[in-house]
Amino acid sequence: MTLTAAQPPDNEALIAKGWAALPASYRIPDVAPTLDEARAYCRRLAESHYENFHVASWFLPKALRPHFYSIYAYCRISDDLGDEVPDRAAALALLDLWGRELDACYEGRARHPVFVALAETIRACRIPKTPFADLLVAFRQDQTVTRFETMQDVLAYCRYSANPVGRLVLYACGEVKTETMEENFRLSDLTCTALQLANFWQDVRSDFEKRNRVYIPQADMRAHGVTDETIEEGIAAGVATPGFRALIKHEVDYARSLFLEGLPLINRVNRDLALDLDLFSRGGLEILRAIERRNYDVLSARPAIGKRTKLALALRAVAGKALPFLRLGSAQ
Repeated sequence: MTLTAAQPPDNEALIAKGWAALPASYRIPDVAPTLDEARAYCRRLAESHYENFHVASWFLPKALRPHFYSIYAYCRISDDLGDEVPDRAAALALLDLWGRELDACYEGRARHPVFVALAETIRACRIPKTPFADLLVAFRQDQTVTRFETMQDVLAYCRYSANPVGRLVLYACGEVKTETMEENFRLSDLTCTALQLANFWQDVRSDFEKRNRVYIPQADMRAHGVTDETIEEGIAAGVATPGFRALIKHEVDYARSLFLEGLPLINRVNRDLALDLDLFSRGGLEILRAIERRNYDVLSARPAIGKRTKLALALRAVAGKALPFLRLGSAQ
């Protein structure tokens, strides 16, 4: 008797435990959906989970939207498998299962709606498996790593957690020509890492309270006299210490430098993608400004961007499509 085709009973139990913590719609169906059904699934997931993605999708050519929806749905569920399953062993079991489904997708055996839709995106856009698989590396790491010693360690994490998303977007939009690919990838990585860092500094409180994660480099914390206790006490007191605010200012300044270094990508890609890059870069920089407006206190409340500001950013990005000199990267 061989067990190679079946999961060990304990692993099956972990997978069942993991699925129980997530929406029932995430589970792998017995019968694969049609392509139209799968694309509708991905669109619903994208438009119901992330307002900014929904806004950005307005500006995409109609032909590209299904590809963006399928890529987003893959990223969304992958992230939730890691972050929304309380039991780490169950989360890891689900992430391993998801990785096997990714392999099956590339082998023409897709079953989950996300992978049925993604298979067509992969075919049409000629996307290699690496960026999809890299994301799973980061989500697995989330289960075991909660602190980072240096900024280089944080950047190494972003190489798997954030940068693959930008590369997937470049593939979907046809911006991977041999003569420009490496520089486009480099600039995209800078922008995606900057966005990830902006989100980290915005969410210090929730990451600490809900997940016991601190993405601020430990070396930087020591240099500013900040410890986990400083964060915990700041949350409890509803105010950040001067040392903590100085630390966050240091991290905000670094994230902004990455945004600025990555801006030339906006003027290297087609106008439709340039608009979205402009919008997301403006949004990330606005997060940093929101942190500044709170005097770098991200412990008493989460810095947020209001709807009016989001609308203004979107309108500015649209203007940049019609008038390229208004784009963020035009002065670079």
